[in-house]
Parts: sequence; C-alpha cells; structure tokens
Amino acid sequence: MDKSLVRPRSLVREAASLRAGVPTPAVHVDRLCARIEQVDPLIHAFVPEPGRADRLQAEARALVARHPDPAQAPPLYGVAVGIKDIVHVDGLPTHGGSLLPPGVLAGPQATVVDRLRAAGALVAGKTVTAEFAGSAPGRTRNPHRPEHTPGGSSSGSAAAVAAGLVPLAIGTQTIGSVVRPAAYCGVVGFRPTFGRIPTAGVLPNAPSFDTVGLFTADLAGAALAAPLLCDDWDHAAGPDDGVNGGAWADGAPVLGVPVGPYLDRAGPEARQAFDRQLALLAARGLTVRRLDLLPDFEELERQAQTVNRFEMAASHADWFARFGDLYRPETAASIRHGRTVDPADRAAALRARTAFRERLAERRQRAGVDLLLAPSATGPAPLGLDSTGSAVMSLPWSFAGLPALSLPAGVTAAGLPLGLQVVGEAGADERLLALAAVLERVLDGA
Repeated sequence: MDKSLVRPRSLVREAASLRAGVPTPAVHVDRLCARIEQVDPLIHAFVPEPGRADRLQAEARALVARHPDPAQAPPLYGVAVGIKDIVHVDGLPTHGGSLLPPGVLAGPQATVVDRLRAAGALVAGKTVTAEFAGSAPGRTRNPHRPEHTPGGSSSGSAAAVAAGLVPLAIGTQTIGSVVRPAAYCGVVGFRPTFGRIPTAGVLPNAPSFDTVGLFTADLAGAALAAPLLCDDWDHAAGPDDGVNGGAWADGAPVLGVPVGPYLDRAGPEARQAFDRQLALLAARGLTVRRLDLLPDFEELERQAQTVNRFEMAASHADWFARFGDLYRPETAASIRHGRTVDPADRAAALRARTAFRERLAERRQRAGVDLLLAPSATGPAPLGLDSTGSAVMSLPWSFAGLPALSLPAGVTAAGLPLGLQVVGEAGADERLLALAAVLERVLDGA
C-alpha cells in the first residue's frame, strides 16, 4: 500500500477549523485542489473537471461574502464535499458514469445538494459512479490497493474520503452501493432509512430502493452531517450510551446476529473477522443473540432482483430507446432483463417486502434486539477492476428500507480493510448512530 494515498480527514475537525477561520476558504481551496491534483490521477475518484480551482475559488469568495464572520457561519462552512455523478449539481454536468450526452440527463439541483450548500459546503466536484449506479464499474481504484476495486456503485465517493481528498462525500444505495464501498475503502458509510433524504434531483435506478447516503472518515462525521441532510432529525433521540470504566452508562444495547443462509454468504476472511468482533463486543458486556431471521433469504434475493430490474428498465425506458447503443453491456443486459419482468411479479414482490418488514420488526422486538450486526461485505475488496464486488450482505436491509452503516473493522493480512455492518430500525436513524458510536469505541480500543 502507498500510504500517501490513504489519508482520511475528520469532518468534525475540518468543519471546526474552518469556522474558526483557520484556514480561510481561499487557502483551503488551494490545498484541496493541490491534493486532488496530486492523488486523483492515481485513483480516479473524481470526474475530470477543467477549471475546478477557478470555480471553487469563486464559490469560496461568494461564501465569504455571505458569511463574513466564520464563527457565525453554518456548520459546514467551507467544507469540500464530493457528489456522486448521478446527483444533479447546478453548474456541473451529470454524466451518470455513461457516454450519454450530459444535456439529456440534465435536471434541477438535487435536494441533498441544496441542503449541503445551505449548510455552507463547497462542492469539490462530481465523483465517479458505476454506469447509472449499476454494475458496470467506473475508473476508480481502491486507495489501499489500487489494483483492487473500491466497490460500487458509489466508488468515487468512498475512495475520495479514504484518500483524504474530501472529508464528506455523497453516494446512493439501491442494494449495497454505500455500505460495500465504505467497507472496501475503510471508511464509514451511512445509508439512512429509505426516503429519509429526498431523492429529488437524483437519476433513478430502482425508485423503490434508491437511498441517498454519505461517507465520512469516522462516525462523528456522519453524526455531524446526517442531521443536516435527513428530514425531521430528532436531536433528542438516541441515548448517549457509552463505556465508562467497563460499565455501560445507560444499559448495553442488545445485538442480533442473523444466522443461517444469509450469513453463510460471507467468505472466510469476513466470517473470521466478524466472529472476532462479536467476541470482543461480548467481552465488553454486550449481549449477542443469534437469530434465525432470514430462513427464506434466497426468496428475498429473487424478490429484490424482480423489483430492481423492473424499475431500472422503467427508469431508463426513454433514454435506452434513444441511446441504447451507448450503454455498457452490463447495464444494457439489466435493462433488457427488466423488460421481461411481469408487472404483476413486481407488485407481488413489493407486497412480499411489506410482509418481510413487518415480520422482521416483530421478531426483533420479540428478541429485544437493538441493532443487527453482519459483515458489511462478503470479504475484502476483490482483486481487479472489472467487478465492484457482491452487494448480497446489504440486500435484506435495503429490501426492507432499514438504516444501516458500515464501520471500519480491521484489515486482512494483505492490508485490505473490512467493515462491520450495523442495522437499525426503520426511522430510528438517530438511535442507530448513537448506539453505533458505542461499538466504534469498543472496536477502536481493541
């Protein structure tokens, strides 16, 4: 590993420094652009942008004019953010990782970008995505091992945070496109409850699943950004649980492990690391309960794919009819598959999803489980750039629309990161972040 490529930056510290006036936004932009120019040719996290430095300096001057006193500025004053290239940003074209003419894909600025800019953030640029947030990989390389995939489809956003190009980046997850690349790149990836961050202004993949999420170096960064981006954030929700001399301040959260065919999908490196993590958490006083939550996992996979392929074909019906020859083979195959799906099958799969949500919530409540834990991915980032890896470890939780995040959780003998996936209850994103901070402290202290 070239250690100069892996240098994640704390969003909390960077935001505090900028609001303290050190550095000024102009100096910060100079440093940002220098880092991108030095590192990005090696990992390709950002979509190339001629004139990036001039644009950002103009945005920095406008920001200072709006907020002459940094101490009174909004919480992300001057913070540079990467935006996945299926998310519309005023002044920047949207390519969607494709060869389609950008004007065809144009649209109003996304709500999430409105909220970032209202919070004082500067858009560092568009980050590389797999084509239309599907399975055809982009150019991005993993900063830990550039010959390995960074995951997908939010590949550029995860790699940009891991490489320290930006402390915050926006991605999207249909099935596993935030949690998996976060794990592969050794950063935090947070996928809120379905619908918690509006998708207005985001190119659709499968609207029944599409969720806007974010990447940060640590959980404190996610906790800073999430309330600014999510609808109706409850700052009073979620106890400040913690460890104090080995005792839990407000009762230890109970952890559920979904054993069976789902967990069997994890490879040996992921399972061994997961078992070590569970043993460590148990040794620190947490209750771990193994639950048979997903006995019908293969049927869930089939239902999720039915909805995903049908909706992807519908989302691209007009574009594909006009520009089908410009689509990459993987994306075109998914769309053609989606065209064969009977609408009645998709409706049945959505009804099954509702039943699954209800059954899962009831079983969790009966077992007294606060959080579900699983590996974030089937293993470390695979060698090669022809695949973004498997999203299967995120599938049931994305299918149900539950909030989930990936915590960095050690590395393999080869130095590739692994992630621990933490899944909360629908709508309880605040509590998920609060309790996950407990786990982060235990794992970091190991």
